[in-house]
Amino acid sequence: MSMPFRVPVRQPTLAQRFMLASLIILIVGMAGIGIWVGDQIKNGVIHRTGATTALYVDSFVAPILQELGSTGTLSPQRHEQLDKLLQDTSMGQQIVTFRVWDPTGKVIFSTDEATAGKTFPIKDGLAQAILGQVSAEISQLEAAENAPQRAIRSELLETYSPVRLSGTNEVIAVAEFYQTVDALNQEIAASQRRSWLVVGAVTLVIYLLLAGFVRRASDTIEQQQATLNDQISRLTELLGQNQELHERVRRAAGSVATLNERLLRRIGSELHDGPSQDLGLVLLKLDALIGRSEQSQATSAFVEELTGIQSPLENAQKEIRAISSGLSLPQLAELSLPETVIRAVRAHERRTGSRVKLDVAPLPEQAALPVKITVYRVLQESLNNAYRHAGGANQQIRALMDGDLLALEISDEGPGFVSQPTATFNGHLGLAGMRERVESLGGTFSVKSEIGKGTQVTARLALRAEEGNDER
Repeated sequence: MSMPFRVPVRQPTLAQRFMLASLIILIVGMAGIGIWVGDQIKNGVIHRTGATTALYVDSFVAPILQELGSTGTLSPQRHEQLDKLLQDTSMGQQIVTFRVWDPTGKVIFSTDEATAGKTFPIKDGLAQAILGQVSAEISQLEAAENAPQRAIRSELLETYSPVRLSGTNEVIAVAEFYQTVDALNQEIAASQRRSWLVVGAVTLVIYLLLAGFVRRASDTIEQQQATLNDQISRLTELLGQNQELHERVRRAAGSVATLNERLLRRIGSELHDGPSQDLGLVLLKLDALIGRSEQSQATSAFVEELTGIQSPLENAQKEIRAISSGLSLPQLAELSLPETVIRAVRAHERRTGSRVKLDVAPLPEQAALPVKITVYRVLQESLNNAYRHAGGANQQIRALMDGDLLALEISDEGPGFVSQPTATFNGHLGLAGMRERVESLGGTFSVKSEIGKGTQVTARLALRAEEGNDER
């Protein structure tokens, strides 16, 4: 059964996600600003119309209503003047309904005779006008006094304008106007369209500028990212090559350690089979010569001279045998790591007759042959130094695991010496050799010593190292 082929979906880039989010934010912001600006335009047009109506009242209506300040009523002549005013002026021709209220909420004059002379509850707009403020709004004609108008129109512009007594701030009446909103709505719609165009154009310019900036920044980031990826790729390749070279060095070090031991074993064997055997033969002939000299009653001076030659030759033979024994290692390939440590310590005790305090923590059984060779040589050389320079005073060895590393600590309580912080060990060939052995396998080597406080040698080794040729 064949698997359905799926086209991989390409994920949008960071710049594309940012531009989409910024577009949504700008559209929402533009809509909010446009709505707010539209409301401000609508309110501004309404208030401007209200201010025009108030000016009309102050100029034409207020002089006719001045008698309300003294009588509280309007004479028939004033009624006729108001009717004529609404007929003769252009403002009056735009008015659908006109009323005059007294401060108690009574309709004193109205073009709608059904509400004339009646008293109605004082609402917000009328209340503001009684207090001396002009009020204008588009009304839905829900008030009781607007029932006749509600039957004809769904909404009208309602304006309340205070009428003051001439020369004072006393409000003697309120003029109420209802005007059609067709022209007003057209003006508001036109102004709002212009505002929306301005807001849209500004938003588009901002978005284009932002898009250009983000695009350039995105190109720069992508270029830098490509450069960084190329550098990372090169660095990864170099690290791989470095790791390979490091492994080659470790393998070479392991091979060198194994070959060195083979060379040392061969040298030790040749010393044992060559000069040591020759010295042994010389000593045998010298013993026979001394015996014949004593039998032939040679002079005592001659016998003493022969005996004096015999003693250095015996010491030289012992030294050669000791050197030969030290150069040759046991078959470490067949020993475990703990057995290697114990074998090195016991060999030193047998050779020197000294005692070593040994503390071997649980160690892995297996370790690479170069590691076991290095462990044996470090222990051998450190114990020899402790015996030679410190007389074997309180020799101690600790072998333990420090994480993934084998840690060897060899210490004594001898006279000590001034240790060198640079770890060059000038004049200490044994220490320098141990350091080179340990560091060639990637380990660390350090020596701490003070005059009168003894010496401590510490070596840390990884248990795995590349082996060269087998030890033979």
